[in-house]
Amino acid sequence: MLIGFFFFTINSAFSYKPESTKLTETVVNKSIEAKVEAVYNNLATNNFMLPKKKSFTKAMEGYFQLKERGVVQKDILTLVDYSLSSKVNRLWVIDLKNNIILFQSLVSHGRNSGNEFAAKFSDKPESYQSSLGFYVTGETYYGKHGYSLRLDGMEKGVNSNARARAIVVHGADYVSEKFAQQNGRLGRSLGCLALSQDLTKEVIDTIKNKSCLFVYYPS
Repeated sequence: MLIGFFFFTINSAFSYKPESTKLTETVVNKSIEAKVEAVYNNLATNNFMLPKKKSFTKAMEGYFQLKERGVVQKDILTLVDYSLSSKVNRLWVIDLKNNIILFQSLVSHGRNSGNEFAAKFSDKPESYQSSLGFYVTGETYYGKHGYSLRLDGMEKGVNSNARARAIVVHGADYVSEKFAQQNGRLGRSLGCLALSQDLTKEVIDTIKNKSCLFVYYPS
């Protein structure tokens, strides 16, 4: 169970402040931009593709905030880019301590979010849509999909119902290159982040227990 659970709004650390603090705010923003730029430019790909810089930048901004607040305790960032086709590897697991991409893999979206591409998102129970935003990974368990990982949504109204909706990371047979080739898309979940069965345990064991997971869409 997540200790000290709270919701936050991305960029809340840089919301409006009086005139006297604007220079400091600009310096802070420039400092974060420089950090993100340095990480991205020096990221060891490990023979994987780099994520898009825009999605990576958004992910890192939220990661820094969660890390500063003590909610995230691991130097691991998981990025899911739902602007991409479900037929391509659109999930990255990045080791920020060693600056290396550990995994890049296929990942499903919810059945009511779209077909090949995700386009609709919701935090409502039984919407069967994916939710965007920042999550903190929780504990593992064995359920109907086998070894799985619970998630806590950090953004109220965006993904804060993740626990109640049972939005988790799990494996699924419908997440495979063969399925995508035969159907023109991956199989779809009820909103969960489903991975290929052969990668599920390794990915979950890497990201479990309070790492940052960000689901991106350009809107």
